[in-house]
Amino acid sequence: MATPSKKPTSARRKPVAPKPAVSKQVVSKPIAPKPVGKTLDAKKKISRPITLGDWLKHAIERYKKTGVALGQVATNAHDEALYLLLRTLALPLDSKPSVLKHVLTAAEVMAVENMLHRRLEKRIPAAYLTREAFLGEYRFYVDERVIIPRSYFLEIIPQQLNAWLPNPAKVKRVVDVCTGSGCLAILLAHHFPQAKVDAVDLSPDALDVARINVKNHKLERRLTLHHSDVFDAVPKVKYDVIISNPPYEPTAHCDKLPAEFHSEPRMALDGGKDGLDIIRKLLRQARERLLPHGVVLIEVGGLQRAMDKEFPTLDLYWMHTADGSNCVCLIQAERLRAWKG
Repeated sequence: MATPSKKPTSARRKPVAPKPAVSKQVVSKPIAPKPVGKTLDAKKKISRPITLGDWLKHAIERYKKTGVALGQVATNAHDEALYLLLRTLALPLDSKPSVLKHVLTAAEVMAVENMLHRRLEKRIPAAYLTREAFLGEYRFYVDERVIIPRSYFLEIIPQQLNAWLPNPAKVKRVVDVCTGSGCLAILLAHHFPQAKVDAVDLSPDALDVARINVKNHKLERRLTLHHSDVFDAVPKVKYDVIISNPPYEPTAHCDKLPAEFHSEPRMALDGGKDGLDIIRKLLRQARERLLPHGVVLIEVGGLQRAMDKEFPTLDLYWMHTADGSNCVCLIQAERLRAWKG
């Protein structure tokens, strides 16, 4: 693929083996802090769980039997089960391996059984059970009003974004479109400590959750929430950086998602027939919202080929990600202004 007219060498894409297009909702990277603990052999049957280690083995067996979907908090049963057990027992997520020897009380056994029932039998996503999700070091409040945070912007913002800006220290205004819980807007605020941050969403419920997170991160003075369909109701200002992790799943694919993902707000997932409805609108409106040196970055899951086909003259640059999915594209303002879309 051709590269942008002005590509910093530090942002060069590394060659990776091609992979099938896969949705973020199915294979998201683990985003909860990974508790310390040895991976246990789930093949060894536990007749009567006593210690935390026993319960972890027991939980992994039940995860496999029920076939629950993963990817919203962790990508494997061991990590998600250990996370839920530690949270249920009010034990630190960074506990030492010796925590596995902890003998559960009768009350703790009841709490663990209830948690496993809700997760495995009722298919409630883990993050909705704990009312929290993590992106790197940052913790966010979540509930059923918002999609559970998971995004490759966790890599892109701190590691690659600055290379595309003439002077990152002088960035004054940035925006996150389709903000949901506000997590990416908050990442932007932490990354650009001098910038004003806008966060946009069409869902009043999502904005209520985002408001909780803005307050928890003490960003009320710098981060403004906007109830808007993309930029329709946002004041006419221009930005150094526009980012978005919009609804991009094709409607037919949303219909087939596992039960856990049907617990999330449909409007946060469904991007229309081909997944591109919100993205088209965002790009059209972003033309008038970027400063001359500005950039727009969009996370699109498995739609790389569809994006390249739909927007060939934008010369999309696909940012490198550690797992090779490369599903975040970047477009410079000069390319967007010249676009005839």
